[in-house]
Amino acid sequence: MIVVVVLMALVAVTLVAGAHYYIWRRLVRDTTAAGGTARKAGTAVMILLPVLTVAGVGVGRAETPFALKQVLGWPAYMWLATLLYLLLALLVGEAVRPVLRRVLDRRAAARETPQTAPVEEPATVGAPAPSNAPAAPGPDADKGRDADKGADTEKAAGTDKGADTVTPEAPAAPAPAPSRRLFVSRVVGGAAAAAALATVGYGASNVLSGPSVKRVTVPLAKLPRAAHGYRIAVVSDIHLGPLLGRAHAQRVVDTINSTNPDLVAVVGDLVDGTVADLGPAAEPLAGLRAKHGSYFVTGNHEYFGDAAEWVDHVRELGLHPLENARVEIAGFDLAGVNDIAGEEEGEGPDFEKALGGRDPARASVLLAHQPVVIHDAVKHGIDLQLSGHTHGGQMWPVNYIAQAANPTLAGLEQYGDTALYVTRGAGAWGPPVRVGAPADVTVVQLASRQA
Repeated sequence: MIVVVVLMALVAVTLVAGAHYYIWRRLVRDTTAAGGTARKAGTAVMILLPVLTVAGVGVGRAETPFALKQVLGWPAYMWLATLLYLLLALLVGEAVRPVLRRVLDRRAAARETPQTAPVEEPATVGAPAPSNAPAAPGPDADKGRDADKGADTEKAAGTDKGADTVTPEAPAAPAPAPSRRLFVSRVVGGAAAAAALATVGYGASNVLSGPSVKRVTVPLAKLPRAAHGYRIAVVSDIHLGPLLGRAHAQRVVDTINSTNPDLVAVVGDLVDGTVADLGPAAEPLAGLRAKHGSYFVTGNHEYFGDAAEWVDHVRELGLHPLENARVEIAGFDLAGVNDIAGEEEGEGPDFEKALGGRDPARASVLLAHQPVVIHDAVKHGIDLQLSGHTHGGQMWPVNYIAQAANPTLAGLEQYGDTALYVTRGAGAWGPPVRVGAPADVTVVQLASRQA
């Protein structure tokens, strides 16, 4: 096991080092003069960034002061997101580079091609000789030659007189233009850097501006007419931690309360840390407002710390934890199971405990953090499972990896008689950046087929 971990670490270090070397080569070496200040500064930055990233990620997982995690976390994780999109942009630039060179070479060749001299018309017979033809020597030729000799003598004699005259200096030659290769490197590198920074900035605003509200209607065959239109505000993956704190929690609470739901379902991954560090950040959750209260189930991140401690803390904030348990609400059963990450601590999902002995004629809604338990939900006759965990992929193209690991990446899908809805979540894990998967709070409206 130790050998495998060491090998994986070596592979990871090699990939990170190779990625930074490639970026240094394209953005620093290919765009600056050897030995110049710009190259030295760029090289120093490309050495500092990976060191800072490793330090930031490392302290985030170690027993270190929370303030240090906050200070190092922001630059470390923001650079990770920038690194991803910078690599993608530079790879696109590899295809653009030869095309741009070819265009510039053609334009340069067109400018350097000499123009064809005009063709002279043949002379007409009997026409007068051109005015610039040399004239025959006349009788005054000797006098002219004597005059020229005198002029030359005077010119020579006057040379000393004008010796003190200052001759104006010739204008300085313009600096040579950069080579086409250097020009192409600067254009492609600059465009790649601008595209990466713009993408990361847009993705960060998607997180820091708070989640949007999404609405979906789910018909349930067993739901009584009296419960038709019942609204559940589903939120998952808030991820309070060193980067997303109390202000983020308040934005989420305000968004949920604005929907005026009948019930709030917090479906795991509320925090990334301990109650001691993040208790104050979670306090806004006490302000959640819903007719039938707020319910909570654990996610895998709760088990990175002390899940039992967080269960007790959210109870103090007014939420009702469902630890493999169920309650009867407004004509349907609401059940919740622990996350599968709790199996290592003997606190994993227990469907029999949560669902055993219930009336199968009643409609049922299950809160489960990870979509992968949908097959257990189908086996136990659940009508609707509400999940999160996937973040909708969070950052393109990572969504393709998340999609391969989960039955449903985001949205509503049907599995036999069981509907599965997966929210993209309200926060972010790792880089506080979302690209192609905006954060959301989903209002799931239950519909009775008898209505």
